[in-house]
Amino acid sequence: MPDKMPNSEDHRSYQRQAALGTGGSVKATVSTVQADAVLGSESEVTPPLSDAELVQLRVRVIALENIVIALLAQVPEPQLALVREMATHISPRQGFTPHPVTIHAAAEIDSLVRRAHAFRLDERAQETQAMK
Repeated sequence: MPDKMPNSEDHRSYQRQAALGTGGSVKATVSTVQADAVLGSESEVTPPLSDAELVQLRVRVIALENIVIALLAQVPEPQLALVREMATHISPRQGFTPHPVTIHAAAEIDSLVRRAHAFRLDERAQETQAMK
């Protein structure tokens, strides 16, 4: 017999939380790392990145950002709505401390969707001109 289907909104929320890894395990890991550093534990400490590594990281982030824009330019509107919903989801909520990095991340998601939308409009304009 099929199990009762979960409420789709509850299910989507659960999936979103799982995908974002917003459970307590991240906080526990950070706390453990901080505790080890304070206590002088012999755990491995990651050395700071060199300038060359930072440049390479920036190049990769730019490449990934442009890939995301290209992919978003081709998705149907419901998927774009989901991406916008994600930006809203990570934005600070009333009663919680707004963190600048999170605010910037939400703004960046919105920016990616807007930039992808521009490509969608350019592509449609070119298709319209080609049909004439």
